[in-house]
Amino acid sequence: MSQSLAAGLENTLITPSTGAQLAPTLVPAGAATQRRNTVLPRVEWTGQQPSVVPLQRERFEEVRPLGQGGMGEVVLIRDHDIEREVALKRLPPGAELDRVLRFVEEIRTVGTLDHPNIVPVHDVGVDDQGRYFFMMKHLKGETLESIIARLRRSELDALVRYPFQVRVQIFLGVLHALSYAHGKGFIHRDLKPANIMVGPFGEVTVLDWGLARRVGSPTAPVLPGTPTEAIAPARPLQTELGSVVGTPLYMSPEQARGEHDAMDARSDIYSLSVLFHELLSLTHYLDGLQSVPDIMKAVQTRTLDMASMHVNSAQGPVPAELMWFVKMGMSKDPQERFASVDEMVSQLHAALEGRIHVHCQRTLLKRTFHQGLRAADRHPMALTLAGLVGVGLVVASAVHLGLSFLASMPH
Repeated sequence: MSQSLAAGLENTLITPSTGAQLAPTLVPAGAATQRRNTVLPRVEWTGQQPSVVPLQRERFEEVRPLGQGGMGEVVLIRDHDIEREVALKRLPPGAELDRVLRFVEEIRTVGTLDHPNIVPVHDVGVDDQGRYFFMMKHLKGETLESIIARLRRSELDALVRYPFQVRVQIFLGVLHALSYAHGKGFIHRDLKPANIMVGPFGEVTVLDWGLARRVGSPTAPVLPGTPTEAIAPARPLQTELGSVVGTPLYMSPEQARGEHDAMDARSDIYSLSVLFHELLSLTHYLDGLQSVPDIMKAVQTRTLDMASMHVNSAQGPVPAELMWFVKMGMSKDPQERFASVDEMVSQLHAALEGRIHVHCQRTLLKRTFHQGLRAADRHPMALTLAGLVGVGLVVASAVHLGLSFLASMPH
């Protein structure tokens, strides 16, 4: 069933003199007639004696669809050899060369990024219908998109399970994945709640690296047959291919302008901050806009309204230090954003520890309060003495007032 993806691309003919593309044959010869069978035998016991019984059946069984995206579909597969479920992402039959090339790059990118917060690739191949695929770990849990929707509906179990502190920890998991990818030279370019999975034990995984590219690499040309319009109308939440790539509601301003060669880690930082703002406030800063052209324009011009961080009464106000954190990450000028994801991680850890940057009265009060608590931890004896002195002063004051009251009473 499986063939090398590279073998398929070798059948794309290129003329030596011009490099022009000629009648590509993307599926390797014979791939459509091959199936993969199980190789592990079945073990049977007769009393105390085991026996090995050869067993051959089709190894992979399709169970159900898991999702559909701009780069292909994902289905749940049962592996009868290892007896586990895996996720399989595949292209549609007869996919255009541009999609195949992006698909190959996604596989190799994810294969390069060996990190706990990035889903690993298990296998690649071509199925019996000529569809390129790769297999990866099947992740259980729910996407951030689903979590935000449940929080927005004020579902009690979601509000209890995902307070602000837990949401910060989830976001830190996303940041760790991006820090690693950026360190390897890759930017994601399609960060959004639908591409973040949160497992039942709080594990966080960043998905869908189909639009990832290495910073500084030349922009891939638009191949013949590829749509050249910017983004199809009325699909602000969908990943699109063409001259502008990404999901409109989560794009950075430079991404919305199609400035691919100018994009670096700070473009991902903008998208991360939009995602974090929505996770905290349960609103999107572009709520109310419907058409893609309006959204693309607003991405470049509309700044974050800090009042939007207070609108959901069911969860209480967003912590002030996180509001200012988001505001910095969503600066329209890349130079004014965080310099790196590592800086974002450092500032979030500092906020969690009470080392809060002062931006307003709320952050000043919280910083002062946390400094007092840290001082109490560092100097417990001094705190005890101060408490005794305070109690003594209160008792002395009460005794003085009592004596004064008695003295003022008529005899």
